[in-house]
Order: sequence, then structure tokens, then C-alpha cells
Amino acid sequence: MTAPAAAEPTAADRRRWARYLVEERAEGAVYQKLAARREGEERNILLSLAEAERRHEQHWLDLLGGEPKRLPRAGVRSRLLGWMAGRFGSIFVLALAQSAEARSPYDAEQYATPAMRADEKVHYEVVRGLAARGRRRLSGSFRAAVFGANDGLVSNLALVLGIGATGVSSGFVLFSGIAGLLAGALSMGAGEFVSVRSQRELLAATEANDDAVAAVGDLDIDENELALVYRARGMQQEEALERARLIVAAAQAGVRRAATGPVRTHGGEDHDIVGSDWTAAISSFLLFASGAIIPVLPWIFGLQGTAAVVLALILVGIALLTTGAMVGILSGGPPLRRALRQLAIGFGAAAVTYLLGLLFGVGAV
Repeated sequence: MTAPAAAEPTAADRRRWARYLVEERAEGAVYQKLAARREGEERNILLSLAEAERRHEQHWLDLLGGEPKRLPRAGVRSRLLGWMAGRFGSIFVLALAQSAEARSPYDAEQYATPAMRADEKVHYEVVRGLAARGRRRLSGSFRAAVFGANDGLVSNLALVLGIGATGVSSGFVLFSGIAGLLAGALSMGAGEFVSVRSQRELLAATEANDDAVAAVGDLDIDENELALVYRARGMQQEEALERARLIVAAAQAGVRRAATGPVRTHGGEDHDIVGSDWTAAISSFLLFASGAIIPVLPWIFGLQGTAAVVLALILVGIALLTTGAMVGILSGGPPLRRALRQLAIGFGAAAVTYLLGLLFGVGAV
């Protein structure tokens, strides 16, 4: 399996092989730790990935002629993934692993085999698929949580800066910030509850039921007419006819076959994607409140004027960068770019409100 070398390997080649070796071991350990925290199909997939990493590890061991006396440390990313996988085993680890698998070092490596290069590309797709499962499970409540946190950060920062710019007292700024927190959190929670509940009710109204099937035995109809029910639910004509024949045959024989039940075009999977109404509402309330309290902290601890404004900007900036990076990690995008985008949007909105406060106020902060 070893690729033929174009020339006699150098000391630099052997150092590179040693780096590949420790990275393959580190990646295999990440998949092993993730597998230990999962069950069923996901566990088997992760164990298969770990086994593939062991094959790659063996390739570099063979080239090195056995275990070297000294090996370099794995990279910071690999060590961080290993630490997180052992303690969290979360979607964040899979999302980070997806980014790591996207950058294969073997494309330009003459000592890697074609199979290894192909493996790395396949691993990226496998990890992306596993991460996508986690994203689907998180999508409903995570969307509400991120939206709530950022709305709380930006709206309350804009509120306290805008009011502060009018020249009112620090006590009034603090009162306004707390009022904005409560009003916004309650509004977000109620809005998310109504939104998600309405969407789930809409999905429930589109689901198939067993009424037509249950009535088949009592009706004197041709099976082609029953096929219209299945065609209306999205089946192709031939498949619908075959399903109808099975249903009619079972009904005439007095046998119910679970395998010939109705086709569901939405069902539980869509409900999982939408998320729970109560989860979305509570997440929105708590995340809005946790975000909205941050711009108010300087005034809560007694700061005033410019010092309070500067500290509020620093705290909110850190929070915006953190939430932006989290979104970037989970979406498989560059965390730094998403973090900076989040920061620019948040500070841009706050700056507009602050300028309006200066325009209509009676004095500067």
C-alpha cells in the first residue's frame, strides 16, 4: 500500500511522517472518545472512522520502520478536539472535526497512497453528515437561543447608550436597561412560543392519517380509487397502485398489515426540526435576558459616564465575538469571520442609536 518514493527519503521527510503519525493517532482518539458517548449507528460510524485512522497510522509507522524514539506533539487543534471529545462529546466537536477533515495534508504528499487521499475526502463527508444530524436536532432551539442572545445584547446596548447620550442620570439609564431586559425577554419568549406552536400545528394539519385505510374493508371501491389517496400524498402512480392493491387485499382478508400503513410526508422528523415550542420560548427568554443584562452591568456596579459606556462596549463586544464564533463552528464556516461580522452588526446598530441620542438629547454622556 505504500506509495513509491520519488527519491530517497530525507530527514525532513521522516520528521513530516512523524507529524502525520501523531496527528492520525490524535484524530483516531477523538473518534474513539466520541463513539464512547454515542449509541447505535452513530457509534459504529465513529468506530469505523477510528479504524481508518489506525490504518493511516500504520502506513506512517511502516515508512518510519517502527515506533520512533521521539515524536512531536500533536497540533493544538487536535489536542483541543481530544480534550473536548472526552468531556463533552457534543456537536461542537463534530463541527470542529469537520473543519479539520476539510484540510487534508495528503493531496500534495508523495508518500501518501491514493487510497489515503480518498479516505480523507470521504471522512470529511462522513463527519459532515454526523454533524448535520446534530445540527438538525439543535436547529429549532439553537436558532431561538442565538437570536435571543444577540437581540438582547444589541437592543439593550443600543437602549442604554441612546438614553445615556441624552444626558439623563445614571439611575435612569439603569432603570431603562432593566425595563428593556424584562420587556424584551417576555416579548421574545411569547413570540417564539406562538411562532413554533403555530408551525407545529401547521405541520400536524398536513400529516397523513389512517382514516381512509381503516374504511377500506367497508367500501365497495376499486383499488385504483384508493391509489388516488397515495398519489395525493406524493407517491408515483405505479407505487401508489401497488400500495393500494396491498391495502385492499389485506382489508378483504381481514388482516391489518403495519407495513402497508399510510405514507407520511412530514411527520415526526419535521417536528424535530421545528423544535419544541416550550423549549424555544424558554431559550429565547433566558438567552435574551442573559444577553440584555451584559450592557447594564457597568451601571449595576455603580459606574457612570464614559467609564460605564466603555466597559459596556467591551463586555458586549466579547459576547458578540463569542456567539458569532459559536455560530461559525456549528455551521462549519470560519469562526473568526462570523465573529467579526456579528461584532460589526451589533456595534453598528448601537452606534446609530447612540448618535440619535446625541441628536435629540440635551447633553453628552
